[in-house]
Amino acid sequence: MIRVGIDTGGTFTDFVFLGPSGMWIHKVLSTPHDPAQAIVRGLEEGGVLGGRFEVIHGSTVATNALLERKGARLAFLTTAGFEDLLEIGRQTRRELYNIMVEKRTPLIPRSLCLGVRERTLADGRVEKPADLGQVEGIIRKLKKAGVESVAVCFLHSYANPANEKRVCRKLEEKGSSFSASHRVLREYREYERASTTAVNAYIAPLMESYLGRLEKTLSPNPVRIMQSNGGFVSARSAKDNPVCTILSGPAGGAVGAREVAAAAGFPKIISFDMGGTSTDVSLCAGDISLSTESTISDLPLRLPIIDIHTVGSGGGSIAYLDSGGALRVGPQSAGADPGPVCYGTGDEVTVTDANLLLGRLDPERFLGGTMKLYPERSRRALERFASRLKLDAFDLAEGIIRVADATMERAIRVISVERGFDTRDFALLSFGGAGGMHACSLAQKLRIPTVIVPKNAGVLSALGMLLSDTIKDYSLSVLRLGDEATASELNRLFRPLLREAGRDLGKEGFARSRMRLLRFLDVRYVGQSYELTVPFSAAFRRDFHRLHLRRYGYADEERPVEVVNLRIKAVGVTEKPRFAEIEPMGKDPEPARIDRRAMRFDGRSYRADVYARDKLGGRNIICGPALVLDYESTAVMPPHFVGRVDRFGNLILRQQK
Repeated sequence: MIRVGIDTGGTFTDFVFLGPSGMWIHKVLSTPHDPAQAIVRGLEEGGVLGGRFEVIHGSTVATNALLERKGARLAFLTTAGFEDLLEIGRQTRRELYNIMVEKRTPLIPRSLCLGVRERTLADGRVEKPADLGQVEGIIRKLKKAGVESVAVCFLHSYANPANEKRVCRKLEEKGSSFSASHRVLREYREYERASTTAVNAYIAPLMESYLGRLEKTLSPNPVRIMQSNGGFVSARSAKDNPVCTILSGPAGGAVGAREVAAAAGFPKIISFDMGGTSTDVSLCAGDISLSTESTISDLPLRLPIIDIHTVGSGGGSIAYLDSGGALRVGPQSAGADPGPVCYGTGDEVTVTDANLLLGRLDPERFLGGTMKLYPERSRRALERFASRLKLDAFDLAEGIIRVADATMERAIRVISVERGFDTRDFALLSFGGAGGMHACSLAQKLRIPTVIVPKNAGVLSALGMLLSDTIKDYSLSVLRLGDEATASELNRLFRPLLREAGRDLGKEGFARSRMRLLRFLDVRYVGQSYELTVPFSAAFRRDFHRLHLRRYGYADEERPVEVVNLRIKAVGVTEKPRFAEIEPMGKDPEPARIDRRAMRFDGRSYRADVYARDKLGGRNIICGPALVLDYESTAVMPPHFVGRVDRFGNLILRQQK
């Protein structure tokens, strides 16, 4: 059976096909109004539609619905007296001294946040069963209000979900779509639990509709969905818990970057994924970084998510003047339609247009020559823009690149320098259709010594999906003091979660021999508000002290600790493709040189060599300035950079001293 990794981006939808005869790739323009149209077109053009194949899909449907506030009309049911829970939140302000800060906009209007007469205590005892007569009246009210989905989150339901289950049965009887917090997140902290449940309910009808259509269109071929934790699940599981797909596409890129870098001998990397709409960066110090505390569109999510920082800077990011007359780039994007000016229909200058004018794109060989670019349109648009600033068009284009680079540089600093990491200890692994054009510039600014531009960099996120396992996460708040948290007690508490995890992986089609159930603990010092995650072992206290010392610079081994949550990472191990090695051809890259063209860097013009990526051999050495063209991406080598092609076809770039 052919396996297909599909990454739906803002501008392009990427395909990586893996079959008995090897691997091939394809790209089509995305169809934002219905992403499934681009998927079907790409499968058809890739030659697999009508045959037997398996799809692993990174979807942006949930993300876009949340960012654009285009999800379901939602209601919130909670314990009576706590109806303001989502609006009050933690009462924290993003900018403490800014009196003009924007108010957080909740997903649910206050009129649809309703209290149910019920009460469960912190120890799990049900003090007051849910009033089902009242619930029936609430359901009638919600149907009159046109509510499409309901989020249910009662106080202390992580300790005992009995009251939530009673209400959910009633909602099910009445045909209402709902999400319950005991299914989405069995952890204490009611605000984060309620917010995560609300997001799940908000996107559930949309994801169920989208995935249902996709499954029907591709039937009988199976559809898997990439999750934010770096693993994939069946479409059925994704429909049940769609909040796990919020960072679906970028997660595939992080997995692919980790695997490519490890094979090339670089265990410590900063992944840099620049596409048409946004840039995603993540730090991997030996393994992918995960976080259980994320915020998407001002909404907290308490789920294991790959620690990815995203900024609105991509090839399609639009350049404009702000109210003060300063040049800005992004986050608005031209997307796939109308696209950059050079695509032939757009009329707003983008980063891609600036790169094209500066000679950093080859208009005759874009997408392997299958897509025509119009450089004269870009030139005229940049000249019009530049005349408003009394600048030369080339100076404006370089200014646009510098502004876009500054946004991406700040993003990399957030996940590295601001967390105590030295960027000089890492390599920058660049991918995405536009990443290779900016990676060397960013490495210079951040003093990163090595840039890796992998083969087929423009579709690495789709490839990462084929390199992923099935991963499901489970958690449970237990709040046990260190003296009570004996190994036997923790093992007892883990057993129900282990049974659930094994059962769910079995439903995903995995035999016991292919299952890995990994146990973790969230631990903190008694009196602290937040915790750190360590592997479960008899030495978990020692591991916690060490991690606390590394993260915060101090540890107190005499201070008592508390186990807050149990976590299980259930992994269904899949067969993965191996990276093919290329033939070594010596240092001279002349057989791969296909052209020479003018390129501009820092106000100076250069004659640069242009190389075909597929003709480069192992051990080839390339000196900048140069342009290296792949079917789906372009790598720009500025002056004073030297590139080496390794045995897997990766381009390893370093600046000459």
